[in-house]
Amino acid sequence: MIRVNLLPQKRRKQAAARGDMWLIATGAVVALEVVGCFIWYGARQDELDQQQSKNRALQAQIDQIKDASKNHEDVKKKLALLREREEAIAKLQSARSGPTAMLLEVASMLTPGRGPSVDAGELTKLRRDNPGQDYNPNWDPRRLWLTRFVEQDRTVRLEGMARDGEDVSELARRMNLSTYFHDVQLLPAKRETDKNSGLPVVSFKLEAKVRY
Repeated sequence: MIRVNLLPQKRRKQAAARGDMWLIATGAVVALEVVGCFIWYGARQDELDQQQSKNRALQAQIDQIKDASKNHEDVKKKLALLREREEAIAKLQSARSGPTAMLLEVASMLTPGRGPSVDAGELTKLRRDNPGQDYNPNWDPRRLWLTRFVEQDRTVRLEGMARDGEDVSELARRMNLSTYFHDVQLLPAKRETDKNSGLPVVSFKLEAKVRY
């Protein structure tokens, strides 16, 4: 009877099987590492794309700012010119509502057929409620003339001569109604004889506050 020893062959097969399993395991690990690398690379690529997109947006903003500031000096010059024009206009408006306008108002009140600058609504109310305070449109301002006019710290002082006391009162009424004057006060007057005409006249003084 012949006996065949199969144990070495069996061991060889087992060893071969273990070798195949090791190779499979190693291949699986390598495959997992490769897959992990791809996943990691993809994530980093997404982050890179997002950062590049942010960088492009920032660069676009920088370019816009550069374009806007390119003519900065020209803009400054134009702004300075506009400020100069505004100051000139403000000075003109101040002159219209300042001493020049106030003097023109006095001239208007002493011009035949003219009167004070007064709000139409207020004048209508005054004529209804207190007609005695209204000015006389038929008054002849040539019955009164000024000899001195001084303005200081928004207070004016007028001195002059008038044919009688009613002429002085008419001037005071007109100044009280005017939008340019307030707190009009008649100072003590006196009667005297005009040196040139020899006619009796009233020498008067008047003070008022000025609005401008």
